[in-house]
Amino acid sequence: MRALSEGLPKVASDPRASEPGRQQMQYGAYLSAVAFASTGSALHHKICHALGGGFDLPHAETHAVMLPYVLAFNAPEARSAAERIAEAFGAEDPVEGLMALRAAIGAPGALRDHGLEEADLDRAAELVLAAAPSSNPRPVSASDARRIVRAAWAGEDPAALSR
Repeated sequence: MRALSEGLPKVASDPRASEPGRQQMQYGAYLSAVAFASTGSALHHKICHALGGGFDLPHAETHAVMLPYVLAFNAPEARSAAERIAEAFGAEDPVEGLMALRAAIGAPGALRDHGLEEADLDRAAELVLAAAPSSNPRPVSASDARRIVRAAWAGEDPAALSR
């Protein structure tokens, strides 16, 4: 996360001339791949694939939108990981650090901007609930799935999900 949070803004601000930023991005991508291969898919990834497959949402944009919502939801039950994430972003709070990075690079902010219709939110929540792994640090209820999907659809402040 530290490598990606350092590289992304460099590449976003100067895509053609940012060799150091690209190097940081490649290093971060490598570390991400190693982590994914070691641990497998978690709630964020499973949600994105369920929504992408269920509603033909764009892959990268769906991941970018969903990440802060899943982070905010899980952080209270994964405090050690949340502290390390905040540190990687150079922030007091992991969600605030991620949101600052998103703002710096102009990342997508709402599922409604990428094709998910409000009328589909109940079905989307059902898909999210079905995809939620039992190993998630915080159990996901039907109510939680609805809250996560609605907040991400509207682009609301993800911090509300940590409560």
